[in-house]
Amino acid sequence: MFTTIFLQAGSQESLMSMLPFVAMIAVFYFLIIRPQMRRQKKEKQFQAEIKKGAKIITTSGIHGKIVELNDNDNTVTIETGAGKIKFERSAISMELSKKYSTDSKN
Repeated sequence: MFTTIFLQAGSQESLMSMLPFVAMIAVFYFLIIRPQMRRQKKEKQFQAEIKKGAKIITTSGIHGKIVELNDNDNTVTIETGAGKIKFERSAISMELSKKYSTDSKN
């Protein structure tokens, strides 16, 4: 009889000692991992929806206008002040034409 009571008390203690670790994992998931996954999903969607003629900024800070889209090798050709440059779609950071069109509506 004492062994069953002892085993029950021991299992509750082990659950209580694991509770802070479970809570910490949940906090990391909701504050760090989940928002990062949302950001990545939005970024992929943005890069897939980019169209010819859009004014964009690359991750390296180059401003330009998309003149050609190549779906085969996942690249875009951007026209800048210095000429035309070929980039990967993943190098596109943001679209200027959308940013300025939403700002002017407000």
